[in-house]
Amino acid sequence: MALWRAYQRALAAHPWKVQVLTAGSLMGLGDIISQQLVERRGLQKHQRGRTLTMVLLGCGFVDYPDALITNYYLWPAVQLANFYLVPLHYRLAVVQCVAVIWNSYLSWKAHRL
Repeated sequence: MALWRAYQRALAAHPWKVQVLTAGSLMGLGDIISQQLVERRGLQKHQRGRTLTMVLLGCGFVDYPDALITNYYLWPAVQLANFYLVPLHYRLAVVQCVAVIWNSYLSWKAHRL
């Protein structure tokens, strides 16, 4: 809980910086999930540079056309359900959990052979 409160304070004090770092962190986490759980690379074959690239892309911008189309299928449905079914204090957590899955997808899409 203390970590969550610290995050909220940082977000209130420095919204742009915290959001950029959050996006980069979630993109990196998505790549780690993609490499370890989807591709089953193992820690020895984990591509750290790839994870760093995803972090940097997350801190910047990602806009592939096919990913954008997939985005339009996923996020409106998530947000519709989020706003109508999820209590206000859980909405951010729902979006962040879906974002981890989304970032895993983006990592897989960007790095598939």
